Amino acid sequence: MLQDLLATVRRAPLAVLLAALLGLLVLAGAPSASADDPDGRADPVRLVIATAGLTWEDIDPETTPHLQCLADRSGVGAMNTTSTSVVSTKRQGLETLHTGYRGLAEEAPRTSGIPTPATDQWERLDVPVSTFELDGRDAPPETASTEIAAALGAGGLVEVIAPSLPQADDPAREQSLTALDATVGAILDELGGCEAADLPRTLLVSVAATDPEHPESVENPGAVASRTAGLQVALDTAFPGQALTSGSTKQTGVVVLTDVLPTILASHGASAEGLVPGQPFRGTEHADPLQLALDRSQAAEQVDAATVPALGSWFVLGAIGIVIVLVPPLARRPRLAVVGRGLAAIAPLPLALGLFASLVPWWRAEQPTLALTGVIWAGGALLSVLVLAGPWRHHRLGPVGVSAALVALLILGESATGSRFQLSSPLGAQPISGGRFYGLSNHLFGMVLAASLMALLCLFTVVRTARARTVWTVVVGGLVALVCVAPSMGADFGSMLATVPTFGLLALLVSGIRPRLWHLLALGVGGAVAVLGVSFLDWLRPAEERTHLGRFIDELLSGELLDVVIRKLAQNVAMTTGYPALAAVMLCAVVASVAILLPGRLRWRRLAALDAAHPASYPVRVALVAGAWIGYAVNDTGPVLVAAMLGIWLCHLPAVLPDPASDSASRAPTG
Repeated sequence: MLQDLLATVRRAPLAVLLAALLGLLVLAGAPSASADDPDGRADPVRLVIATAGLTWEDIDPETTPHLQCLADRSGVGAMNTTSTSVVSTKRQGLETLHTGYRGLAEEAPRTSGIPTPATDQWERLDVPVSTFELDGRDAPPETASTEIAAALGAGGLVEVIAPSLPQADDPAREQSLTALDATVGAILDELGGCEAADLPRTLLVSVAATDPEHPESVENPGAVASRTAGLQVALDTAFPGQALTSGSTKQTGVVVLTDVLPTILASHGASAEGLVPGQPFRGTEHADPLQLALDRSQAAEQVDAATVPALGSWFVLGAIGIVIVLVPPLARRPRLAVVGRGLAAIAPLPLALGLFASLVPWWRAEQPTLALTGVIWAGGALLSVLVLAGPWRHHRLGPVGVSAALVALLILGESATGSRFQLSSPLGAQPISGGRFYGLSNHLFGMVLAASLMALLCLFTVVRTARARTVWTVVVGGLVALVCVAPSMGADFGSMLATVPTFGLLALLVSGIRPRLWHLLALGVGGAVAVLGVSFLDWLRPAEERTHLGRFIDELLSGELLDVVIRKLAQNVAMTTGYPALAAVMLCAVVASVAILLPGRLRWRRLAALDAAHPASYPVRVALVAGAWIGYAVNDTGPVLVAAMLGIWLCHLPAVLPDPASDSASRAPTG
């Protein structure tokens, strides 16, 4: 039988060979965001102006003419400033400018990975460094601006700590904004004005969303965070008229606070002591970078509040369908059962559709939540017509299979095109949180894995030979693996560790081979070897173009592997135990894993009837459970991955169950 399996794989369709060739091309030279001067060394950074609380909504020609002028002649970006506390503070941000790590080293938890004690990386520069505090505790701007100009004239690097802005609802904010603009104007005027041709390379960065020195001194920090946690202003005069990006985000118009230190060091030809998470600023061409930065900020600020009503309103339909399908008196009514199965089939569509919501600038509407809801419903309606009205509707499991395939393909397609749409879209990368800015996050991978397996389950009801099922499993698994791990696509390390064992196990099961321990070990080792190989290829690229994969090799070579593993395991456990809702989801996942594998013993007659009619459904569920818990173990946000898989199957599994009527529970679903 093993020889038959190998022969089958060798005779796989041309699509498999093309996918493998494409994978080699992608891994050998994955493209990154285009940038002029990718090293960020057009000129050494000479002046760094740091403030806090400054967002792109604050800058306009009337109220902040000096900031507007500087923005017009600079590269601009919306900057993430998240830290290790609920409220990111100016004190934390200022330390980040010097250390390259988020937050305060002395207060950071062990699992944060921040070196202690803090290391001032600016000491590695070959120029003198001067710091001027202009928050009202030292000299007034008129006097300080002369001293700043003198320090710059001496060839040094000058750090100016400028006035900060209070919270958005503070009456003093407008006055503080005027003071900040005047301070920046006084400094620039002393240097010849913001439009001066010989203006030294200047960075203006808002290093935090608010200004309290100690987060614990803030009353109700959660409420403060909800009002102040937004993307901040970042300017770099080395890239006039361009949008800022970096290797950390690979997103046009978005950078991270930890990118500032590498920008400074790279501009002076220096390198950090040890590994730092950031990458130098780069400039990318854009028709209107200022509007882009504003759009990034507004969308990121509004997406969380708008996501729940936008997606939740659609899920009501799915909930109605699930109730109809699972309640026997309702499910026994043929016409009503058809409606219930249809509603359950289309329920997960917005999970993938939401990744593309940024194609419509819904955040500019007067009612952003209503606008996003309209986008989701319009797209969901179109996909629902495709799912429910196609020729596959004549087969009992056809709509569910097509819906699951659409969910997987939409998510994989978005990642395959460079993650250009999911930024600030529902369930996409959220630049305010600063977790991932590109590729497949764990919840997206969980949805892809669950949807792919459900699509295969439905497909296996019409593809009945072991050879064909094996080939389809290899093709689907190869596609998922390719997109998930390719540096220019998913760039997800943990996904390969789960994908290879999951689809490999399913291929063995549907081919008729009884899995043995050495099979399972070989699949695990194969996944590890594959992802390490891809990571090594990514590591061979220039540092600013590497993804999470290549940086893992950096950590491996620097001897930090054990620390990384411990930190990720600690984050996984902390997420499971620290959030009651996730803990409840994990408990449900354990119960569900047992239930779908033991339908006979638990007297789940309809699921047992499905297995009797379509025996291949059981191997798919075995692979599902294995993939869920492997994914949980190898990812730092494993609970989110499991929750995403549970959500997909909670919608689709009821829709594929046979009718509960006594005369139909023992016979196959009819086409």
